[in-house]
Amino acid sequence: MKRPLRWNLILVAVLLLLVALIALPFWFVLTGSIKAPAEIIAREPTLVPQSFTLEHYVKLLAASDYPLYMMNSLIVASVSTVLTLALAIPAGYAFFRMSFRGRETLYRAILLAYAFPSIVILIPLFGIFAKLGLVDSRVALVLVNVAFSLPFAIWLLRSFFAGIPTEIEEAARLDGGAPFTVLRRIMIPLAAPGIAAVAVFAFVTAWTEYVFASVMILSDAKRTVPVGFSGIIGQYQIDWGLLLAGASLSILPVVILFAFVGRWFVAGLTEGAVK
Repeated sequence: MKRPLRWNLILVAVLLLLVALIALPFWFVLTGSIKAPAEIIAREPTLVPQSFTLEHYVKLLAASDYPLYMMNSLIVASVSTVLTLALAIPAGYAFFRMSFRGRETLYRAILLAYAFPSIVILIPLFGIFAKLGLVDSRVALVLVNVAFSLPFAIWLLRSFFAGIPTEIEEAARLDGGAPFTVLRRIMIPLAAPGIAAVAVFAFVTAWTEYVFASVMILSDAKRTVPVGFSGIIGQYQIDWGLLLAGASLSILPVVILFAFVGRWFVAGLTEGAVK
């Protein structure tokens, strides 16, 4: 049944409103980072920049520790993503294929990790890491990020493995393929959209994490972008040009990641949600 024209117009208007709500903040951040200071703080904001300058980026990269914070974030986020994939892929396959006592109970217990706010376990984790000598260490951030990304990653990959026809796996086993070989050569390529979705999720989670990074890391040299950048802003008395330049650069790694695996990420979320 064809929808009336007015409902189509309403739908288009709602979509345009959502796009504007999402896109306009990014536009103001990106364009504000290249505006002259006087234009940034002008009484009437300009949608299209009337001036152009790179002084905010020069100050950010040359007169602050922002490049060091970016490097720390890249290391933590990349290692967290790799470890999450390395653990989630075999775990998701095991929960799908292997039969062992307490499988469903253990699977539900893993998902319960999202039922508790992360702030609840902040103090106990800090005490554990202090005894292990991991406080003020990037290793602590990696462990935290993996722990919080893993439940969702296992759930999504299990859904993907469950959606792959069992006949494909059985044919590979009949040809003499060992379980690990079947997983590596058959199941992982077929579950590529789900793996891409998990990679993006794990990377963004680690890249934007602030609470644990602000508590676990004590030295300035090991701070990540969210924590270190907040200190830079306070140091410069809220220099709006500096703030917008730092915000623009901070989203660059995520944009690059989406450029490579974005289509698989969308496919992974949509396919995994209905399986």
